[in-house]
Amino acid sequence: MGRILASQPSCKMPLSRRQLLRTASCGAGYVALAGLASAAPDLTPKLTRVRPRARRVIFLNMSGGPAQLDLLDYKPQVGKKPHLGSVFPFQKRGQSGLWMSDLLPNLARHADKLCVLNGMTADTSIHAQSMLQLHTGDRLRPAPSMGSWVAYGLGTENQNLPGFISFNTAKPAEYSSAHLPPVYGGTPIGVNGEDMSRATISDIESAHLDASLKRRQLDLIQRMNHSHLATRADDAQLEGVIETLELGFRMQIAAPGLLDLSSESAATQARYQVGRNFAEGTCRPSDFGRQCLLARRFCEAGVRFIELSHGSWDQHNDHRRDLSANCASTDGPIAALLDDLDERGLLEDTLVVWGGEFGRPGLSPDKDNDKTGHQHRAFTFWMAGGGVKAGHVHGATDETGSNVVEGAVHFRDLHATILHLLGLDHENLAIVSGGRRIRLTGLQGGKVVREILA
Repeated sequence: MGRILASQPSCKMPLSRRQLLRTASCGAGYVALAGLASAAPDLTPKLTRVRPRARRVIFLNMSGGPAQLDLLDYKPQVGKKPHLGSVFPFQKRGQSGLWMSDLLPNLARHADKLCVLNGMTADTSIHAQSMLQLHTGDRLRPAPSMGSWVAYGLGTENQNLPGFISFNTAKPAEYSSAHLPPVYGGTPIGVNGEDMSRATISDIESAHLDASLKRRQLDLIQRMNHSHLATRADDAQLEGVIETLELGFRMQIAAPGLLDLSSESAATQARYQVGRNFAEGTCRPSDFGRQCLLARRFCEAGVRFIELSHGSWDQHNDHRRDLSANCASTDGPIAALLDDLDERGLLEDTLVVWGGEFGRPGLSPDKDNDKTGHQHRAFTFWMAGGGVKAGHVHGATDETGSNVVEGAVHFRDLHATILHLLGLDHENLAIVSGGRRIRLTGLQGGKVVREILA
């Protein structure tokens, strides 16, 4: 388990958690430092050293590589021999005049809320590596997920729920706490499949014991754990196990009610496309709408980081058909989520982030050419709420969308900006593990994209 790093410039040696807490009486700044830097498990809400604009994040992970040139980075076909570009119609949307594809009619209603990043870049066009880098900042080695870093830095606003929930995420490495204590890892719901109607939190329920017996059973186990901890000073991993067991018990009470959508009206579920029979329509089979509605509920309940996942956008063949199907499955639910966040006053301090591990090169308008590949040098993300500019486009690509010519944003910059909006300093939110200094933005670091801050 890693040691903590103090973020004050005058600190030369890393301190233990207990040493930090003993010095907390020296001033409120040290209380904030102890909350941010401690590697020991602590899910209580933390003070931050940067004024936060957002209190939570909803990450809409579009796995497989969305085709940005047919969604948000408009490249009209020009000349006698049209170049690669957008093969679906676009229109200017909202008062901001944001160019958006006709494939996104519902999201288009929110054009004036979106901050579009058309200069995204990553290090590789290999799916697994780029997806890992998007989530953890490291494409080759296990590292804490950004949701884990957020939970570590901020805690949770609801002590009966984890700080990080991950819906339908296929690979544990994408929601792992890695070098951080396990209590900061993502709690997976509906893993490996998009039928969320029966989604539960794995191993959370024990039907053969009532609540009082469960509590007595856990108390016995925890007495033994604390006795063991007394002989292992500053063992953050053991402390993490103890806290995780307590959180699991509390979740047995709080989580099932949040997963039950029976209290939501039929009209609300219809807006989110919950239970829609996509097999009869043009959509790819999906229950992404249920994820979006659950995300709103967990957001209201105080979870800090909520990841939703929809796949696959990896359409090498039948590009037009499959992109249309993916958009039909996600456009309505995402718009409904933005509607509800806005109407309930949550969008102002909720940062919504949409994107995938990379993008796609453009096609020629020839309908016989319906194949595409991977594009990691230039692709698109969008953000909304949580302190970013609304109705704004940052970055630009060349006329074929092949390269960024203005406003490049690497994953490291995206991570630095997300943490900044949450009030966290990406340079000092770090631990030492195995002799390495580990942080979300890595050794190369990132920069906060201040041009998109409202």
